[in-house]
Amino acid sequence: MASPAKILAILLVSLLLALSLLSACGGGNGDKATAPLTEGLGTEDVVITIGNHSDLTGPTSNAMDSINAALDDLVEYFNDENLIPGVELKVVTYDGQMDPARDIPGYEWLRGKGADLIFAVLPPTVVILRPIVEKDEVVLFAAAADKKQLDPPGYTFSLGTIPQHEALTMLKWISENDWDYQTNGPAKIGGASWQDAYSGSFFDAAEEYIEVHPDQFEWAGGHLAPVGTFTWGPEVEALKYCDYVFSPNPMVTFVKELRNAESKAKLIGTDIHAAFLGMISDADLWDEIDGMLFIRSSLWWNDEGMMIDLTKEILYKNHADSAEKIKASGNGYTAIVTFYAMLSIIADAVETVGSDNFDSQALYDAAQSFSLTIDGVERYSFDETKRTATNYYVMSEARGAEGDIFRIGTEWIPMVVAP
Repeated sequence: MASPAKILAILLVSLLLALSLLSACGGGNGDKATAPLTEGLGTEDVVITIGNHSDLTGPTSNAMDSINAALDDLVEYFNDENLIPGVELKVVTYDGQMDPARDIPGYEWLRGKGADLIFAVLPPTVVILRPIVEKDEVVLFAAAADKKQLDPPGYTFSLGTIPQHEALTMLKWISENDWDYQTNGPAKIGGASWQDAYSGSFFDAAEEYIEVHPDQFEWAGGHLAPVGTFTWGPEVEALKYCDYVFSPNPMVTFVKELRNAESKAKLIGTDIHAAFLGMISDADLWDEIDGMLFIRSSLWWNDEGMMIDLTKEILYKNHADSAEKIKASGNGYTAIVTFYAMLSIIADAVETVGSDNFDSQALYDAAQSFSLTIDGVERYSFDETKRTATNYYVMSEARGAEGDIFRIGTEWIPMVVAP
């Protein structure tokens, strides 16, 4: 049976998405850094190296393939288009195998390969590396992190979403747009999941919101089952009369059991659930999740906008033969929008100090004043104390007849940080 930390990693990896591995090079147990922070190419260009602390052969390697592909493809795009003049971006990837014992050796190996900054997908890796990057003053970009891991603010910046913010924003939206509590009374809401920290944080925030707004919702509990649970009898019995249910992920067996119990509950989920919609198609369960609500931080494949259009352009350029399969599998490759923010921070630093003067301090300063506006909306930002990038969400719903999810409305929803 996998440990809770492993399952947490699997779930949070899928928040940042993906599909097909392009190229990556793993390392051994690692040597201490010997290379300079930046190296010249022998031309006017300067190499800026992104150290990708990943999993190439461990339990989350399939999910990680997509993340690595999105990063590699976007770096290639930035280089080809010369979007950071005077700079050649490079990615070196370490195979951490999702083994905590390899987290520190991986960091040392990446630094030894000249990594100017570190990108880490797995939240446990972020926890282990944070004290080290603070001491070394090296910027660490995390795919996802609990907000408690980012306090006090330092050299660790989370590019992804925060489960507490997702829960608060979603419940507020439901109360204002999907449930008429003034007419119908409070909606009964609850959820089930494995015992991972992500879902626990989501449930805690939801319960906190409901304590402040008992007129809107009645809490039916956040039911955490042992890791590896694939039968959900007690949880379904506790939740089948709810109006809204946060589903475990993967969803397939829970959805079957919930509908077999004749529950009419509307399912709710996040980007984590959207990452596994290919499994819903394989199990022919689109009718069973019809109407499911998803709170998401990026646009879907059937939307239009600057970043999703660019994502599709890069996808078809690099993976023409498998592009449709990649899209059908879920939200994986749309991780490009997150990496676009990271590379934009590098660009800001270079613009401020020049490519020859780029260093970790310049990157840190640029990150602390970063703002990225896409299609007229300030989607991402950091400041001297804010270490979570996401500012806005969209709501989407599943449509069984079409076998896909669709955005609800056109407005971006401001992130809610307190109930």
